[in-house]
Amino acid sequence: MKEHLEAIASALKRRHAVLFVGAGVSMSVGLPSWKTLIDHMLEDLDLDGSVMKDPDVTYQTIAECYRLEHGNIRTLCEWMRENWRILPDRIQKSELHRLIVRLDFPVIYTTNYDSNLEVAYDVLGKRHAKISHARDMATAPAGVTQIIKYHGDFDDAETLILTETDYFNRLSFDSPLDVRFRSDALGATVLFIGYSMSDLNIRLLLHRIWSTWQRSGYESDRPQSYVFMYRPNPVQKAVLSNWGVTVLEGEGRNPQEALLAFIRALSAESG
Repeated sequence: MKEHLEAIASALKRRHAVLFVGAGVSMSVGLPSWKTLIDHMLEDLDLDGSVMKDPDVTYQTIAECYRLEHGNIRTLCEWMRENWRILPDRIQKSELHRLIVRLDFPVIYTTNYDSNLEVAYDVLGKRHAKISHARDMATAPAGVTQIIKYHGDFDDAETLILTETDYFNRLSFDSPLDVRFRSDALGATVLFIGYSMSDLNIRLLLHRIWSTWQRSGYESDRPQSYVFMYRPNPVQKAVLSNWGVTVLEGEGRNPQEALLAFIRALSAESG
């Protein structure tokens, strides 16, 4: 682990590191789980929870059904804004968020819809730029951390990647944010935290980056990428390793405790 921490810290010092943040980071400050969102949609649609036992039904298909029923997902966004807001005081007290801000990654991608990362930068007095549209990339100030909302922001329903159609449309990976991430990932060390790596969109993206390097003929020059996972299984390790992604295994009583211990160690290594 120390060797990998040194490599990530070195990339950070050279400003060649990218952080990719998943739901586990927001759940550490009390954000509801995906199950809460699914239960809300099922209740709104007057569907029994047993429908989720069907292997063909995912939260994306439930969200697709919700959009078809309501014509849009604006009402759902309003519900998320009301129920997924974490008080700034709680975020300010979060050691995990303080350490993430302190590490000073030049670019942070997140698939989270909430604004917890932005709030952390605000309450800790660190400048940042939120990017959820192509136009944001054109106007973001230089020299500040860019927080890229890869799956959108619930303050803008049009940006959300939530329904099955959204995910299918995204599989082409030709949106401005996809082009930006491919560029960043090709030239920087990428660290994923807060993920179970079950998100097919993210897994396909990792595979395409690997394929790009394979076709280039310069695979040996590819910067190392890492994913921190709590008790990963051998299958995950084998597949991700084949794609050039090193799995860092956490220790602790639960995923949040393990992630915090890892970020503490990275912060100490980074000085």
